[in-house]
Amino acid sequence: MLRRFWLLFAQFTTVCLAALFVVATLRPDLLTRISARKNVVLVEETRSTVEGSKIESLADAARKAMPSVVNLYTSKEVRSRNSMADDPVLRRFFPGLSRREPPQRSTSLGSGVIVSDEGYILTNNHMIEGADDIQVVLSDGRSMSATVRGSDPESDLAVLKADGKGLPAITLGSLDSVQVGDPVLALGNPLGLGNTVTHGIVSALGRNHLGVNTFEDFIQTDAAINLGNSGGALVDAGGNLIGVNSMILSQSGGSQGIGFAIPVSIARTVLEQIIRDGEVTRGWLGIETQELTPELVAAFSLQNVDGVLIRGVLKDGPAYHAGLQVRDVVQQIDGRPTHDGSALLSQIAALTPGQQAMLKVLRDKKPIELPVTIGKRPKPTG
Repeated sequence: MLRRFWLLFAQFTTVCLAALFVVATLRPDLLTRISARKNVVLVEETRSTVEGSKIESLADAARKAMPSVVNLYTSKEVRSRNSMADDPVLRRFFPGLSRREPPQRSTSLGSGVIVSDEGYILTNNHMIEGADDIQVVLSDGRSMSATVRGSDPESDLAVLKADGKGLPAITLGSLDSVQVGDPVLALGNPLGLGNTVTHGIVSALGRNHLGVNTFEDFIQTDAAINLGNSGGALVDAGGNLIGVNSMILSQSGGSQGIGFAIPVSIARTVLEQIIRDGEVTRGWLGIETQELTPELVAAFSLQNVDGVLIRGVLKDGPAYHAGLQVRDVVQQIDGRPTHDGSALLSQIAALTPGQQAMLKVLRDKKPIELPVTIGKRPKPTG
Protein backbone atom coordinates (compact mmCIF):
# COMPACT_ATOMS: atom_id res chain seq x y z
CA MET A 1 0.00 0.00 0.00
CA LEU A 2 2.73 2.41 0.93
CA ARG A 3 4.68 1.52 -2.20
CA ARG A 4 1.64 2.22 -4.40
CA PHE A 5 1.18 5.65 -2.74
CA TRP A 6 4.81 6.50 -3.32
CA LEU A 7 4.55 5.52 -7.04
CA LEU A 8 1.48 7.78 -7.46
CA PHE A 9 3.31 10.72 -5.79
CA ALA A 10 6.37 10.20 -8.01
CA GLN A 11 4.24 10.11 -11.16
CA PHE A 12 2.34 13.28 -10.14
CA THR A 13 5.60 15.15 -9.43
CA THR A 14 7.05 14.03 -12.76
CA VAL A 15 3.98 15.28 -14.66
CA CYS A 16 4.09 18.67 -12.88
CA LEU A 17 7.79 19.14 -13.61
CA ALA A 18 7.21 18.19 -17.23
CA ALA A 19 4.36 20.71 -17.52
CA LEU A 20 6.50 23.43 -15.94
CA PHE A 21 9.30 22.66 -18.35
CA VAL A 22 6.95 22.92 -21.33
CA VAL A 23 5.52 26.25 -20.13
CA ALA A 24 8.99 27.69 -19.41
CA THR A 25 10.12 26.64 -22.87
CA LEU A 26 7.10 27.65 -24.95
CA ARG A 27 5.43 30.46 -22.90
CA PRO A 28 7.99 32.02 -20.47
CA ASP A 29 6.01 35.29 -20.43
CA LEU A 30 3.37 33.62 -18.24
CA LEU A 31 5.92 33.11 -15.47
CA THR A 32 7.12 36.75 -15.80
CA ARG A 33 3.63 38.12 -15.37
CA ILE A 34 3.02 36.09 -12.23
CA SER A 35 6.32 37.25 -10.75
CA ALA A 36 5.68 40.89 -11.68
CA ARG A 37 2.31 40.87 -10.00
CA LYS A 38 3.82 39.67 -6.78
CA ASN A 39 6.55 42.30 -6.94
CA VAL A 40 4.03 45.11 -7.46
CA VAL A 41 2.14 44.10 -4.33
CA LEU A 42 5.34 44.04 -2.29
CA VAL A 43 6.47 47.46 -3.55
CA GLU A 44 3.10 49.05 -2.83
CA GLU A 45 3.07 47.67 0.71
CA THR A 46 6.59 48.91 1.35
CA ARG A 47 5.84 52.34 -0.09
CA SER A 48 2.70 52.80 1.98
CA THR A 49 4.61 51.79 5.10
CA VAL A 50 7.36 54.34 4.40
CA GLU A 51 4.88 57.12 3.68
CA GLY A 52 3.04 56.32 6.88
CA SER A 53 6.23 56.61 8.93
CA LYS A 54 7.02 59.99 7.36
CA ILE A 55 3.59 61.37 8.23
CA GLU A 56 3.91 60.16 11.79
CA SER A 57 7.39 61.68 12.17
CA LEU A 58 6.22 65.09 10.90
CA ALA A 59 3.31 65.06 13.33
CA ASP A 60 5.75 64.21 16.10
CA ALA A 61 8.04 67.01 14.92
CA ALA A 62 5.22 69.55 15.07
CA ARG A 63 4.11 68.32 18.49
CA LYS A 64 7.68 68.59 19.77
CA ALA A 65 8.42 72.08 18.42
CA MET A 66 5.09 73.92 18.80
CA PRO A 67 5.34 74.63 22.55
CA SER A 68 8.64 76.47 21.91
CA VAL A 69 7.21 78.85 19.28
CA VAL A 70 5.63 82.01 20.67
CA ASN A 71 3.54 84.85 19.30
CA LEU A 72 5.03 88.33 19.60
CA TYR A 73 3.03 91.54 19.82
CA THR A 74 5.09 94.73 19.74
CA SER A 75 4.21 98.40 19.83
CA LYS A 76 6.09 101.67 19.62
CA GLU A 77 5.33 105.35 19.76
CA VAL A 78 5.20 107.08 16.38
CA ARG A 79 5.26 110.85 16.02
CA SER A 80 3.83 112.23 12.80
CA ARG A 81 5.89 114.90 11.06
CA ASN A 82 4.51 118.02 9.41
CA SER A 83 6.85 118.98 6.59
CA MET A 84 5.37 122.48 6.42
CA ALA A 85 5.97 123.02 10.14
CA ASP A 86 9.62 122.17 9.64
CA ASP A 87 10.05 125.13 7.28
CA PRO A 88 11.35 128.08 9.39
CA VAL A 89 9.96 130.70 6.98
CA LEU A 90 6.45 129.28 7.02
CA ARG A 91 6.62 128.76 10.78
CA ARG A 92 7.49 132.48 11.20
CA PHE A 93 4.40 133.71 9.34
CA PHE A 94 2.12 130.84 10.38
CA PRO A 95 2.87 130.01 14.03
CA GLY A 96 0.06 127.48 14.12
CA LEU A 97 2.03 125.15 11.86
CA SER A 98 4.41 124.39 14.70
CA ARG A 99 1.74 122.37 16.44
CA ARG A 100 2.36 118.64 16.07
CA GLU A 101 -0.24 115.93 16.19
CA PRO A 102 -0.23 113.88 19.41
CA PRO A 103 1.95 110.75 19.24
CA GLN A 104 0.29 107.53 18.18
CA ARG A 105 1.22 103.90 18.76
CA SER A 106 2.12 101.52 15.97
CA THR A 107 1.61 97.79 16.58
CA SER A 108 2.93 94.75 14.77
CA LEU A 109 2.83 91.00 15.16
CA GLY A 110 5.38 88.27 14.64
CA SER A 111 6.86 85.12 16.09
CA GLY A 112 9.75 83.96 18.22
CA VAL A 113 11.44 80.75 19.35
CA ILE A 114 12.24 79.88 22.96
CA VAL A 115 15.84 78.67 23.04
CA SER A 116 16.37 78.47 26.80
CA ASP A 117 14.16 77.51 29.72
CA GLU A 118 15.37 80.70 31.40
CA GLY A 119 13.29 82.73 28.95
CA TYR A 120 15.66 83.61 26.11
CA ILE A 121 13.84 83.96 22.79
CA LEU A 122 15.23 84.25 19.26
CA THR A 123 13.42 86.42 16.73
CA ASN A 124 14.08 88.83 13.85
CA ASN A 125 15.63 92.22 14.53
CA HIS A 126 13.17 93.95 12.20
CA MET A 127 10.36 92.58 14.38
CA ILE A 128 11.41 94.40 17.55
CA GLU A 129 13.41 97.35 16.20
CA GLY A 130 12.28 100.52 17.97
CA ALA A 131 9.64 98.71 20.03
CA ASP A 132 9.09 99.93 23.59
CA ASP A 133 6.58 97.24 24.55
CA ILE A 134 6.90 93.52 23.72
CA GLN A 135 4.33 90.93 24.74
CA VAL A 136 4.95 87.18 24.41
CA VAL A 137 2.09 84.69 24.17
CA LEU A 138 2.93 81.01 24.62
CA SER A 139 1.18 78.11 22.92
CA ASP A 140 -0.67 77.31 26.17
CA GLY A 141 -2.13 80.82 26.29
CA ARG A 142 0.18 82.31 28.92
CA SER A 143 1.19 85.91 28.31
CA MET A 144 4.25 87.73 29.61
CA SER A 145 6.33 90.78 28.82
CA ALA A 146 9.84 90.65 27.37
CA THR A 147 12.78 92.98 26.93
CA VAL A 148 15.47 93.12 24.26
CA ARG A 149 18.68 91.51 25.52
CA GLY A 150 20.59 92.35 22.35
CA SER A 151 20.23 92.64 18.59
CA ASP A 152 22.30 92.13 15.47
CA PRO A 153 20.92 94.14 12.52
CA GLU A 154 23.54 92.73 10.12
CA SER A 155 22.07 89.23 10.42
CA ASP A 156 18.52 90.44 11.28
CA LEU A 157 18.48 88.54 14.58
CA ALA A 158 17.58 89.62 18.09
CA VAL A 159 17.48 87.96 21.50
CA LEU A 160 14.66 88.69 23.94
CA LYS A 161 14.44 87.90 27.64
CA ALA A 162 10.97 86.95 28.85
CA ASP A 163 9.94 87.24 32.49
CA GLY A 164 8.97 83.58 32.83
CA LYS A 165 11.01 80.61 34.03
CA GLY A 166 10.93 76.95 33.10
CA LEU A 167 9.76 77.70 29.57
CA PRO A 168 9.72 74.94 26.90
CA ALA A 169 12.96 75.39 24.95
CA ILE A 170 13.42 74.07 21.42
CA THR A 171 16.29 71.74 20.49
CA LEU A 172 18.89 73.39 18.26
CA GLY A 173 19.65 71.21 15.23
CA SER A 174 22.56 71.12 12.81
CA LEU A 175 22.87 71.90 9.10
CA ASP A 176 25.47 69.17 8.55
CA SER A 177 22.84 66.58 7.64
CA VAL A 178 20.32 68.93 5.98
CA GLN A 179 19.98 68.41 2.23
CA VAL A 180 17.93 69.97 -0.53
CA GLY A 181 14.65 68.06 -0.69
CA ASP A 182 14.44 67.29 3.03
CA PRO A 183 10.99 67.88 4.57
CA VAL A 184 10.68 70.88 6.90
CA LEU A 185 7.98 72.57 8.94
CA ALA A 186 7.54 76.34 9.34
CA LEU A 187 5.92 77.34 12.64
CA GLY A 188 4.72 80.79 13.59
CA ASN A 189 1.88 83.28 14.00
CA PRO A 190 0.74 84.16 10.46
CA LEU A 191 -1.70 87.07 10.23
CA GLY A 192 -2.27 86.87 13.99
CA LEU A 193 -4.05 83.51 13.78
CA GLY A 194 -1.88 81.91 16.46
CA ASN A 195 0.32 78.83 16.31
CA THR A 196 0.27 77.51 12.75
CA VAL A 197 2.30 74.78 11.05
CA THR A 198 3.02 74.65 7.31
CA HIS A 199 4.85 71.90 5.46
CA GLY A 200 7.41 72.04 2.66
CA ILE A 201 10.92 71.03 1.70
CA VAL A 202 14.36 72.59 1.69
CA SER A 203 14.44 74.26 -1.73
CA ALA A 204 18.04 75.50 -1.59
CA LEU A 205 20.90 76.11 0.81
CA GLY A 206 23.39 78.96 1.06
CA ARG A 207 21.28 81.61 -0.66
CA ASN A 208 23.03 84.99 -0.66
CA HIS A 209 23.41 88.13 -2.78
CA LEU A 210 19.79 89.01 -1.98
CA GLY A 211 20.81 92.44 -0.69
CA VAL A 212 18.73 92.10 2.48
CA ASN A 213 21.29 91.49 5.23
CA THR A 214 25.01 92.12 5.45
CA PHE A 215 25.59 88.46 6.27
CA GLU A 216 23.43 86.15 4.18
CA ASP A 217 23.42 82.36 4.07
CA PHE A 218 19.71 81.66 3.84
CA ILE A 219 17.84 78.38 3.75
CA GLN A 220 15.22 78.59 1.01
CA THR A 221 11.97 76.70 1.52
CA ASP A 222 8.57 76.39 -0.12
CA ALA A 223 6.81 75.98 3.23
CA ALA A 224 4.21 78.76 3.39
CA ILE A 225 5.51 81.84 5.24
CA ASN A 226 3.21 84.84 5.60
CA LEU A 227 3.03 88.13 7.48
CA GLY A 228 3.57 87.31 11.15
CA ASN A 229 5.71 84.23 10.54
CA SER A 230 8.90 86.31 10.82
CA GLY A 231 10.99 85.12 13.74
CA GLY A 232 9.29 81.73 13.84
CA ALA A 233 10.93 78.32 13.62
CA LEU A 234 11.94 76.24 10.64
CA VAL A 235 12.37 72.69 11.94
CA ASP A 236 13.47 69.39 10.45
CA ALA A 237 11.58 66.08 10.54
CA GLY A 238 12.86 65.52 14.07
CA GLY A 239 11.43 68.81 15.38
CA ASN A 240 14.88 70.40 15.74
CA LEU A 241 15.45 74.06 14.91
CA ILE A 242 17.45 74.50 11.68
CA GLY A 243 16.47 78.08 10.85
CA VAL A 244 14.67 81.26 11.92
CA ASN A 245 12.03 82.34 9.39
CA SER A 246 12.93 85.76 8.06
CA MET A 247 11.27 86.83 4.82
CA ILE A 248 9.62 85.87 1.53
CA LEU A 249 9.89 86.92 -2.08
CA SER A 250 6.43 87.82 -3.30
CA GLN A 251 4.72 90.12 -5.75
CA SER A 252 1.40 89.96 -3.91
CA GLY A 253 2.61 90.11 -0.31
CA GLY A 254 1.43 86.55 0.33
CA SER A 255 3.35 83.31 0.19
CA GLN A 256 4.38 82.20 -3.29
CA GLY A 257 6.55 79.30 -2.21
CA ILE A 258 9.81 81.26 -1.91
CA GLY A 259 10.65 81.78 1.74
CA PHE A 260 13.96 82.26 3.51
CA ALA A 261 15.20 81.33 6.97
CA ILE A 262 18.39 82.35 8.76
CA PRO A 263 20.35 79.12 9.38
CA VAL A 264 20.81 77.83 12.90
CA SER A 265 24.60 78.07 12.51
CA ILE A 266 24.39 81.87 12.37
CA ALA A 267 21.61 82.01 14.96
CA ARG A 268 23.61 79.95 17.47
CA THR A 269 26.66 82.23 17.18
CA VAL A 270 24.58 85.39 17.58
CA LEU A 271 22.64 83.89 20.49
CA GLU A 272 25.74 82.82 22.42
CA GLN A 273 27.53 86.16 21.98
CA ILE A 274 24.52 88.26 22.96
CA ILE A 275 23.82 86.20 26.08
CA ARG A 276 27.51 86.24 27.06
CA ASP A 277 28.58 89.75 26.01
CA GLY A 278 25.38 91.62 25.23
CA GLU A 279 26.54 92.23 21.66
CA VAL A 280 27.89 90.47 18.58
CA THR A 281 31.61 90.86 17.86
CA ARG A 282 32.99 90.20 14.38
CA GLY A 283 36.33 90.49 12.66
CA TRP A 284 37.06 93.42 10.34
CA LEU A 285 39.69 94.49 7.80
CA GLY A 286 38.43 97.83 6.57
CA ILE A 287 38.22 97.05 2.86
CA GLU A 288 35.76 97.55 0.02
CA THR A 289 35.51 94.60 -2.33
CA GLN A 290 34.30 94.00 -5.87
CA GLU A 291 33.56 90.81 -7.75
CA LEU A 292 35.99 89.78 -10.47
CA THR A 293 33.80 90.05 -13.57
CA PRO A 294 34.97 88.81 -16.99
CA GLU A 295 35.40 92.46 -18.01
CA LEU A 296 37.75 93.16 -15.07
CA VAL A 297 39.69 89.96 -15.71
CA ALA A 298 40.23 91.05 -19.30
CA ALA A 299 41.12 94.62 -18.29
CA PHE A 300 43.78 93.42 -15.81
CA SER A 301 45.02 90.72 -18.21
CA LEU A 302 44.33 87.99 -15.66
CA GLN A 303 43.82 84.37 -16.62
CA ASN A 304 42.41 81.52 -14.54
CA VAL A 305 42.26 83.78 -11.49
CA ASP A 306 39.78 83.22 -8.69
CA GLY A 307 39.42 85.73 -5.87
CA VAL A 308 38.04 89.11 -4.80
CA LEU A 309 39.23 92.47 -6.10
CA ILE A 310 40.09 95.16 -3.53
CA ARG A 311 38.33 98.34 -4.57
CA GLY A 312 39.12 100.46 -1.52
CA VAL A 313 41.21 100.37 1.65
CA LEU A 314 40.21 102.39 4.71
CA LYS A 315 43.03 104.56 5.98
CA ASP A 316 44.44 103.41 9.34
CA GLY A 317 42.35 100.24 9.17
CA PRO A 318 43.78 96.72 9.66
CA ALA A 319 44.16 96.13 5.90
CA TYR A 320 45.90 99.50 5.47
CA HIS A 321 48.48 98.69 8.16
CA ALA A 322 49.02 95.24 6.63
CA GLY A 323 49.95 96.80 3.28
CA LEU A 324 46.90 95.73 1.26
CA GLN A 325 46.42 97.93 -1.79
CA VAL A 326 43.68 98.85 -4.22
CA ARG A 327 43.56 96.46 -7.23
CA ASP A 328 45.01 93.60 -5.16
CA VAL A 329 43.15 90.31 -5.61
CA VAL A 330 42.61 88.40 -2.36
CA GLN A 331 42.65 84.68 -3.15
CA GLN A 332 42.91 83.08 0.28
CA ILE A 333 42.65 83.95 3.96
CA ASP A 334 44.32 81.50 6.35
CA GLY A 335 44.43 78.92 3.56
CA ARG A 336 40.72 79.08 2.74
CA PRO A 337 39.81 80.25 -0.77
CA THR A 338 37.77 83.42 -1.24
CA HIS A 339 35.51 82.90 -4.23
CA ASP A 340 33.42 86.06 -3.86
CA GLY A 341 32.94 89.14 -1.72
CA SER A 342 30.28 87.55 0.49
CA ALA A 343 32.52 84.59 1.28
CA LEU A 344 35.44 86.88 2.11
CA LEU A 345 33.25 89.06 4.33
CA SER A 346 31.93 86.03 6.22
CA GLN A 347 35.40 84.54 6.64
CA ILE A 348 36.78 87.78 8.05
CA ALA A 349 33.74 88.23 10.33
CA ALA A 350 34.27 84.76 11.79
CA LEU A 351 37.79 85.67 12.96
CA THR A 352 38.45 87.01 16.46
CA PRO A 353 39.55 90.65 16.75
CA GLY A 354 43.27 90.77 17.58
CA GLN A 355 43.89 87.45 15.84
CA GLN A 356 46.66 87.14 13.25
CA ALA A 357 45.66 85.97 9.78
CA MET A 358 47.55 85.40 6.54
CA LEU A 359 46.23 86.82 3.28
CA LYS A 360 47.30 85.32 -0.04
CA VAL A 361 47.13 88.17 -2.56
CA LEU A 362 47.76 88.55 -6.28
CA ARG A 363 49.45 91.90 -7.02
CA ASP A 364 50.57 92.79 -10.54
CA LYS A 365 50.10 89.11 -11.46
CA LYS A 366 52.52 88.04 -8.73
CA PRO A 367 51.41 86.11 -5.60
CA ILE A 368 52.40 87.57 -2.24
CA GLU A 369 51.45 86.86 1.38
CA LEU A 370 50.49 89.56 3.86
CA PRO A 371 50.09 89.01 7.62
CA VAL A 372 47.24 91.06 9.05
CA THR A 373 45.90 91.71 12.53
CA ILE A 374 42.10 91.39 12.52
CA GLY A 375 40.21 94.39 13.89
CA LYS A 376 36.78 94.65 15.51
CA ARG A 377 33.95 95.33 13.09
CA PRO A 378 32.28 98.69 13.87
CA LYS A 379 28.60 98.70 14.69
CA PRO A 380 26.37 99.59 11.73
CA THR A 381 25.03 103.15 11.65
CA GLY A 382 21.87 104.52 10.09
